[in-house]
Amino acid sequence: MARRARWLLPLVVLLLWLGAAGPLGALSGKLTGLQENDTAAFLPDSAESTRVAELQQGFSPTQSIPAILLWEGEGPLDQTALGEIAQRAEEAAAVAEEAGFLAGEPSPPIPSEDGEAVQVLLPLTPEIGDEIVPVVEDVRSAIAVDGTSSFVTGPGGIFADFANGFAGIDGLLLLAAFGVVLVILLVVYRSPLLPFLVIGTAGLALTVGNAVAYLLADNGLITVNGQSQGIASILVVGAATDYGLLLVSRFREELRREQSRFTAMRTALRRSWEPIVASGATVVLGVLCLLFSDLSSNRGLGPISAVSVSLAVVAALTFLPAALTLLGRAAFWPFRPRYGSEAPQGRGWQRVAALVGRRPRRVLALSTLALVAAALFAPTYDASGITFSDAIRGESDGVDGQEALARHFDAGSGSPTVVVTPEGSWPEVAEAAAATEGVASVVPFTGGPPGGDPVVVDGLVRLDVTLAVSADSTEAIDVVQDLRGELDDADPQALVGGDTASNLDARETAGRDLRVIVPSVLVVITVVLALLLRALVAPLLLVATVVLSVGATVGVAALLFDDVFGFPGSDPGILLIGFVFLVALGIDYNIFLMTRAREESARHGTRDGVLRALAVTGGVITSAGLVLAATFGALSVLPLLFLTQLSFLVGFGVLLDTFVVRSLVVPAAVALLGDRTWWPSRLARRPHPEPERELEPV
Repeated sequence: MARRARWLLPLVVLLLWLGAAGPLGALSGKLTGLQENDTAAFLPDSAESTRVAELQQGFSPTQSIPAILLWEGEGPLDQTALGEIAQRAEEAAAVAEEAGFLAGEPSPPIPSEDGEAVQVLLPLTPEIGDEIVPVVEDVRSAIAVDGTSSFVTGPGGIFADFANGFAGIDGLLLLAAFGVVLVILLVVYRSPLLPFLVIGTAGLALTVGNAVAYLLADNGLITVNGQSQGIASILVVGAATDYGLLLVSRFREELRREQSRFTAMRTALRRSWEPIVASGATVVLGVLCLLFSDLSSNRGLGPISAVSVSLAVVAALTFLPAALTLLGRAAFWPFRPRYGSEAPQGRGWQRVAALVGRRPRRVLALSTLALVAAALFAPTYDASGITFSDAIRGESDGVDGQEALARHFDAGSGSPTVVVTPEGSWPEVAEAAAATEGVASVVPFTGGPPGGDPVVVDGLVRLDVTLAVSADSTEAIDVVQDLRGELDDADPQALVGGDTASNLDARETAGRDLRVIVPSVLVVITVVLALLLRALVAPLLLVATVVLSVGATVGVAALLFDDVFGFPGSDPGILLIGFVFLVALGIDYNIFLMTRAREESARHGTRDGVLRALAVTGGVITSAGLVLAATFGALSVLPLLFLTQLSFLVGFGVLLDTFVVRSLVVPAAVALLGDRTWWPSRLARRPHPEPERELEPV
């Protein structure tokens, strides 16, 4: 019965996971349908643009988001072209109405002063998601007019292009991520079966994680957008693979020492669960600090990532051990680890350990100097914000249309900035707004033809402010910021909202989040490390090295983003998410190293212990770092600048942690500190070490 139970338990665990994958997979597939990708949906209720959006409902019972239909000719448009344009505008409205997206009557055709362009404002319902993408594509097909270039632009058109960028999350992104992991694992293990076990573990964790995220979003507990779903998906694939690699390496090592696969797995689990759980805890607690964010997009990313990583830990400690136990040595075919055989003597990491041991001061000084030199460029990182149009990489009809619109009309005409002010002061507020540099015109909302009396709702008047620059630009954000300052002098109760103001509020909120969440993450990670290592000096050392690594990563990114890639800028939100992930994931590899170093230090002293830990963990940690960096690199396949920049920050930062911080800086610093590294634990007061033994590479 005991023998049967040894087989039965892993088989039951395996069947439970596989049985749950079916129904939970159906739920996870619905997560994309709950995405909210517009900026306003993520702003706090206290944001000025959010308050204006609420007040706007009193002036216009039907809310809408404008799509601008634009036709541009090579010269003045004749009457035949104008007549066909009017007909195409009616057909476009019919397409939107049939799809259920028309929020009101489209405007009549509005010719430009030079006669070379015509625009029509098509109001779309504001409750839009990914469903708007095919509707806008159908509208673009319906408005083509011979002899003109036609565009669907404005907030509706650009938003559709932005949402279309997330269309590959469930397909292209995951295919790229799993594909690159598979290639790396095939090269590392040279086994046709083992990589699929590790990838299967990651896939199950992702399926269950997305199903839980769907239930949370469906019940209104979190807000999901394409960005958070894509990042969380990549995170769980990378984390589950890393934890799986650590367990697989331990299991292979024990199979050489134990004849029984069951005994080998028990020992491997006993030695692996603590660093795996601690690594998962650092990531989970780190991303949960995003709950302190005022942006609901970040708050949604925190729980999604935390749930996904927690399930990655559970899958790595249940499903993967069960599968490996049932397969035994066959999992490593054709290079099966034989009982009593010697592990392959890879000398590369032993040489690195020997170098650090001979010259710890020189290694520490040179590697730290290189990191500091790179970190000096971090303040030059441009995090002033990017717009929707800048966020889209590659071709975009909406972005091209904005450029064409600016050639013939006031650039902000399709998306006016909205000012809500008390009735008694509206003339003074309108005058102050018109005098603000960058403002093209100011008109009161009359509810009918221009020139009538303004509509008054609850003692408030609405003013529509047209900007002289594109509403979706950093220049427009600066104009709105100046406008708020000018109107504060005219009437402090005047509020400024609209799409541009929403972008401004999102940028300012992201900056506030950066100042609040960064210290929170550092405190949480330090506490976890102190509990794991039972020391205070070691956690402070590890956190300091990771912070230095993050600074160096941002410095390198600042140079490459501006001078090499030519990116238009970045966003504070990218720095925030990049910092959280780099600290949490960077600490992971230090946990793998330092838990082994503590084990070795108890027998051989801290200096020899950390060098031995470096030699025996070098292979598995390097493989894990390569996998995680490549996994995040898959984010760059989506045509969105935010994800491209994040993929570089996290991918490069993980490699820097793997090959410099964990391999050189930390071992050299610990070797110099000696037993003081473990203060105030008993290891800091330990007796002389036992005689050294041969290293056993993982």
